Amino acid sequence: MMKKLVLGMLAAVAVHTAGAQSLEKMQWFNEPEQWEVKNQVLSMSVTPQSDYWRISHYGFTVDDAPFCYATYGGEFEVKVKVTGDYKARFDQAGLMLRIDHENYIKAGIEYVDGKYNLSTVVTHHTSDWSVIALEKPVPYIWIKAVRRLDAVEVFYSFDDKEYRLMRNAWLQDNIPVKVGLMAASPDGKGFQATFEHFRVKHLPDLRRLEWLKKNTEQ
Repeated sequence: MMKKLVLGMLAAVAVHTAGAQSLEKMQWFNEPEQWEVKNQVLSMSVTPQSDYWRISHYGFTVDDAPFCYATYGGEFEVKVKVTGDYKARFDQAGLMLRIDHENYIKAGIEYVDGKYNLSTVVTHHTSDWSVIALEKPVPYIWIKAVRRLDAVEVFYSFDDKEYRLMRNAWLQDNIPVKVGLMAASPDGKGFQATFEHFRVKHLPDLRRLEWLKKNTEQ
């Protein structure tokens, strides 16, 4: 009986997550002046002189870039296709997972000194920054993040088929997370960013699955 119940729950999750999340129902933090959702594609004019960063290296804190999000508890996988008309140094677009102003992860493309970089910023009171330089410009990038227990794995792909790990970072578990689409233009006058095929898929809690295995009726 318990085994049938578990299988039924997993099937219900699969049905629920088959389609895209409704972008129209998501919320804004730092809503930009111009944005549009059409055919489940979000386009925005990124706010000039905006970013997310806390303290380290630069000595300042900013928390004012556009972020379109929904709140999720537990464990999940999120991915999106990101396109940007990057122009100025540090122009960036991608995913963000955010607990609050002191705890967040943002990952995507960042334009630095004329080159495209895969960029991840992990913030727990203070921010750090890691980059993977790309050999040539790319028309778009897929970014995926998987939250399991107290860790988030961040991946990138050029085709939504082969994903490569770009960062593994700690994030407090058992606490709701704001999950969504972020873009920033710290040094520039803004640019156009587009987000397509945004998906959040619920993942059954690993600890509970382990408990169910140990307590399944024979």
